[in-house]
Amino acid sequence: MHIAIAGNIGAGKTTLTRLLAKHFDWEPEFEDVLENPYLEDFYDDMARWSFNLQIYFLNSRFRQILEIRESGKDIIQDRTIYEDAYIFAPNLHAMRLMSDRDYNNYKSLFDLMESVTKSPDLLIYLRSSVPNLVKQIQKRGRDYENSISIDYLNKLNERYESWVKDYDKGKLLVIDVDHIDFVDNPEHLGNIIEKIDAEINGLF
Repeated sequence: MHIAIAGNIGAGKTTLTRLLAKHFDWEPEFEDVLENPYLEDFYDDMARWSFNLQIYFLNSRFRQILEIRESGKDIIQDRTIYEDAYIFAPNLHAMRLMSDRDYNNYKSLFDLMESVTKSPDLLIYLRSSVPNLVKQIQKRGRDYENSISIDYLNKLNERYESWVKDYDKGKLLVIDVDHIDFVDNPEHLGNIIEKIDAEINGLF
């Protein structure tokens, strides 16, 4: 079984991935942030490094998907390949931070990858307001994230909402995270687990 968690920067994907992996005894697959050689450069100069960054993420997540399917294990994944293709890359292109040539090349590669992969059995989308995202980003204190603008987060949020509204690749669970604390409040985490249990039981 393949569960995936989607959401904007700072929505709580990695933390929830860890908590759910522990509870359900699933194997977690995390986004390659610390090892990513382009991330800091990207936030310093988005136009110069946008294509390199997106190709790195696309490659990393495509490899993850192939490994998930080959493993035969129950796996929960932090962020999906779809978010790169439907949210981050087109947003960079729309902001003129990725050229038409690079975007078309990227899109062609994604379409090829998507044609040979399977979507998650359940997608969990963490919906968050921009003020909440900013609070969480500041709390975790990654230096390279200090330059992320409110406008950039707003644009990403708009694309997330549009993508989720039309998502038809499998089961979808939307969780509003603005007023819950699944880290320090066991009841809040319990509510999420109950909702996931209900969705999973419907998969079989």
